[in-house]
Amino acid sequence: MSTPDENAEKLRQAYHQWNATKGASAQVWLDLMTDDVQMRSVSDGGGGMDFTRAQSGKSAAAAYFAGLGADWEMVHFTADEFIAQGDRVVVLSRVAFRFRATGKVASSPKADVFRFAGGKVVEFFEFFDTAAAFAATRGEE
Repeated sequence: MSTPDENAEKLRQAYHQWNATKGASAQVWLDLMTDDVQMRSVSDGGGGMDFTRAQSGKSAAAAYFAGLGADWEMVHFTADEFIAQGDRVVVLSRVAFRFRATGKVASSPKADVFRFAGGKVVEFFEFFDTAAAFAATRGEE
């Protein structure tokens, strides 16, 4: 069993690589997840962001990252704060992604909530400014 600090450190390293590769390191996330990981997003597949619908399993997580990479280009992903307690780690970030079809950038504060079991991620839930993301998909300012 891993400690909250060990879980937070795993995520620090993953976020560092995620930002450094501009989102081309999905495998680092998949390696942290259990085979039956539960993934949810506040956008829940709405607004043309089908890849964000609630899903379970590592293959679904891989599809999430493939959909994100196909539709969005990372401008930056700056993880600012890691809050670890018990089996949970919350990561507070500032992000910006460009929607490829419109060229519009969505900037947002972001909160990611992870639950760990046995040193692996079993649940992930992301929160971000869905209005900004949906507007970018429509080419709005």
